[in-house]
Amino acid sequence: MSGQAFPVATVVGLVAAAVATVAIGAYGVRLARTTSDFLVASRSVGPRWNAAAISGEYLSAASFLGVAGLIAKYGADALWYPVGFTAGYLGLLMFVAAPLRRSGAYTVPDFAEFRLGSARLRSLAMVVVAVICILYMVPQFQGAGLTLGILLGIPAWVGAVGVGLIVIANVVGGGMRSITFVQAFQYWLKLTAVAVPALVLGVHFFGGPHDLGSPAPPTVADRTTVDITTDVVVQVSDPLRATVTGTIDDRTVDGPLSLPPGEHGFGAGTSLVLEAGSPVPVVAGAPATDAQWLEPGWGFGGRHPLYQVYSLILGIFLGAMGLPHVLVRFYTNPDGRTARLTSLTVIGLLGVFYLFPTVLGVFARLWVPQLLITGTSDAAVLLLPGTVLSGWGGQLLAALVAAGAIAAFLSTSSGLLVSVAGVLSTDVLRGRVRDFRVAAVAAGATALALGVGVVSLDLSRTVGMVFAVAASTLCPLLVLGIWWRGLTAPGAAAGMVAGGLASGAAALATAAGGIADSLWGGWAAALVGYPAAVSVPLAFGVMVVVSRVTRDRVPEGVGRIFTRMHAPERLGVGRDREGDLRSP
Repeated sequence: MSGQAFPVATVVGLVAAAVATVAIGAYGVRLARTTSDFLVASRSVGPRWNAAAISGEYLSAASFLGVAGLIAKYGADALWYPVGFTAGYLGLLMFVAAPLRRSGAYTVPDFAEFRLGSARLRSLAMVVVAVICILYMVPQFQGAGLTLGILLGIPAWVGAVGVGLIVIANVVGGGMRSITFVQAFQYWLKLTAVAVPALVLGVHFFGGPHDLGSPAPPTVADRTTVDITTDVVVQVSDPLRATVTGTIDDRTVDGPLSLPPGEHGFGAGTSLVLEAGSPVPVVAGAPATDAQWLEPGWGFGGRHPLYQVYSLILGIFLGAMGLPHVLVRFYTNPDGRTARLTSLTVIGLLGVFYLFPTVLGVFARLWVPQLLITGTSDAAVLLLPGTVLSGWGGQLLAALVAAGAIAAFLSTSSGLLVSVAGVLSTDVLRGRVRDFRVAAVAAGATALALGVGVVSLDLSRTVGMVFAVAASTLCPLLVLGIWWRGLTAPGAAAGMVAGGLASGAAALATAAGGIADSLWGGWAAALVGYPAAVSVPLAFGVMVVVSRVTRDRVPEGVGRIFTRMHAPERLGVGRDREGDLRSP
């Protein structure tokens, strides 16, 4: 879409959010002294405070921007994203939270060695955690670049670098102790930043005649200029007349043009002017009319929509049980009971939050449908307030949304960086505070370089791929490690390698541009774009089969280990391994 002037209120909102983050983080730095403070906040975070902090870091760019964008583009099927992001915590509550806390581990690799007694498995788990965290940080930095580019008109890499430096500084300064205060504050900021615009726009919607269920495509209300920044294929459902400057269907156009129904390729740098009331083309594969958009079963632009949806559900539901920055939060609770109470509280906080991006996604299709042409629907939440409301009202809402978006990038990136710095400092370096800080700088710089250099996808799609990797590696390790006595170190390693290779290869192929939809009747593209339905059962199956074959490698004392994980703390069968961590 064509650039727009950014009001002073937006700049003030962005600066205020960044300054508040730094100030609250600086307060936490004063309380961070020992390695335990940096890794798990000395296990002293209560359930309510911890639930707000978990929600703050979990609600990433994919939640704040991506969910609304995907709902605007794909409709009913995209509702599985917010449902899955929330329901994943039900699995954590039931199967993982309390036993993981009772294990006394500090990191997921620490748990792997505690449960199966293998230093090699610990090293493998460390590599998997590092890969997941760095891959997850990449879309956060890319989203920051997109947001600041739209709001301030600056190059995307400048916004990514700015957010990256703030994140690294906060984590280096105080680790988990510091970011706990920051993330709890940022949850309430993000909730306010998404709820207030949704409620205001809801009043505006019900105050006028609007139709979101017609068999016609979405239309623009006013004369609109759309700038195509990357090559894109769109589908036109009704004949479209527009003024075009650029390339369409491999031919140069400069002037009025009539596009017949069908698919058309728009080249990067093309400018499209739509008159008021014109139908809006949508990205190829997305529902073309509002009636189709409301109907489940269209999937996400592929030829096998049912497979896409079920694979997405599996990956997101189980992926939450394998996200390192989520899991490490349960180590900060005083005991298993508070870990379980924290999970229950998080489900409520997430459920409230996800109501509002869903509403904004609906409004985006109505009021900023031009985003459906370019595929940059992640910008819908940012552009809605200023598009619908004029004057100071729209500007203040836009400023609030901008502050919430920056909070989303900062909070999630901080949690991920603490997780990867924790495993690198304890497994690769000597485990001191200065080692944690060195690991944080190195991991943050790596993720920032990838965020600036690789191709960006829809934020929730990118995060969905990371969830698939987590669901195919760490989730089987935790679920079987906590609930099945027969798991062995060779079985766990084989399952993580099999699931990691399958899901990781799919993620790399997607980042490189995906697979042609013409291969194998479209199944190649579906399997690569949504690998969880294959990679998750593969990981679980390989773990079970190899463990059965190597049943003589079941660790000695497995009964004692299970008693520690599952017995209530009041029985006194376990204690935290504080002595394993070194002071500064």
